Amino acid sequence: MRTSTTARVGQYAALLAYLVFLAFPFLWLISTAFKPPRELGSLHPTWIPENPTLDNFRQAFDEQPLLHAALNSLLAALGAAVIAVVIATPMAYVMARRRGRLARVATGWVVVSQAFPFVLLIIPLFLVLKNLGLINSVPGLVMVYVVWSLPFALWMLAGYVRAVPAELEEAAAVDGAGRLRTLVSVTAPLLAPGIVATALFAFITAWNEFFFALVLLKTPEKQTLPVILTHFIGAEGVADLGPLAAAAFLATLPSLVIFALIQRRITGGMLAGAVKS
Repeated sequence: MRTSTTARVGQYAALLAYLVFLAFPFLWLISTAFKPPRELGSLHPTWIPENPTLDNFRQAFDEQPLLHAALNSLLAALGAAVIAVVIATPMAYVMARRRGRLARVATGWVVVSQAFPFVLLIIPLFLVLKNLGLINSVPGLVMVYVVWSLPFALWMLAGYVRAVPAELEEAAAVDGAGRLRTLVSVTAPLLAPGIVATALFAFITAWNEFFFALVLLKTPEKQTLPVILTHFIGAEGVADLGPLAAAAFLATLPSLVIFALIQRRITGGMLAGAVKS
């Protein structure tokens, strides 16, 4: 009993230390965003600003087109999420229901593709977009985000499909429903939570993405929010710390809120994919 209690206390202590480690950057970001310049340059920084101010937020909006960049990020993230889910849903259904060699190869390829580094993909994607005339455009960036998020969306949705009992589809087939009618009327409603969670995860991934947007978008009016944040760093590498922290805090909020809402569904989808029927 004593050993079990000690082990449990150790687990909670490790979990608490991990949470503190994760929360420290965000808490320090919030603190920095509300500090005046005098406190930012202090040799003895404090967690809580002594004289909190909103000047950093006003300066951030005055110096950079944050609202326009946020609109670009929103359009790119929404477009990528919707298109990725529309493509991934029927493909995930086939991957989950077919038990042949081709389905296993496709599943393995989806898992392996997640290990590809960004640099390996950016050159062929850049050449394709150049031939299509989509360099420095939000639609071109949407195409790249769809390609990048599609493997994970497939894997995640396949887990939800496997969690739907195949007996329901067999019963619909006995009643005379075709494959398409079964997918639309029986399977799709049960997959709705998984589809929503997958779409939101694809949205978060696109909203936070930086590398592809940096390479493909050249003009400031086309750039997304993560790229605009780099403009707060001068040519000599000196950061305008207060406005940068304020802008980064605002850019981080949507991802944190959405992830807090869907983290249980994401975990459920991952666990569902690990369970055999």
